[in-house]
Amino acid sequence: MDPMEQARHRMVDEQLARRDIQDARVLDAMRRVPRHAFVPAGREHEAYLDRPLPIAVGQTISQPYIVALTAQALRIGPDARVLEIGAGSGYAAAVLAELAREVVTVERHPLLAAEAAARLASLRYGNIRVVTGDGTRGYPEAAPYEAIAVTASGPRVPSALLAELAPGGRMVIPVGPDEHRQELVLVTRGDDGQFSETILGAVRFVPLVGEDGWARADGV
Repeated sequence: MDPMEQARHRMVDEQLARRDIQDARVLDAMRRVPRHAFVPAGREHEAYLDRPLPIAVGQTISQPYIVALTAQALRIGPDARVLEIGAGSGYAAAVLAELAREVVTVERHPLLAAEAAARLASLRYGNIRVVTGDGTRGYPEAAPYEAIAVTASGPRVPSALLAELAPGGRMVIPVGPDEHRQELVLVTRGDDGQFSETILGAVRFVPLVGEDGWARADGV
């Protein structure tokens, strides 16, 4: 086992399995995905620390625990179609792709989208589609989704994402009034179409920018 693989297994055993991540499929997925391939060059030695790391255009790669917590809460089956909002470097999409049949990930920054697509292709993730666009609108072309993972915090749950969630589906999204006060929310859609929410804990994410998220004065 090479040093990076050793570090990855240690991360899973010490930072995830010893906490509240108990889903065996999620733990196996976290063991398989090489997080060091998704961090900026020169920071590979930090890849298996349980913390977020900066990437291009002011975004971040989420800490491993939050990625695992989200995946566990979504209860992704092997035949599921998953929507991710905020591809970033592609790391979380890779973890989701280890669990699901298909993943669509929407990224508003063209540079990040292009880099994530190239990186995921090089790692042979053939079941991930990277789309450039406004994540608050989701991706209706492939809806409905059994699971939706949102990796940026908005002031509310976007209505488009609620509409694209299948009956019986689950969404995890950080919601809060500003960048300092956010909660990770599990949204469940019943078979009758009704929604319910469960708070998973306090978090801090980059802002969800778009038509049904936060606006930016510079339009970027």
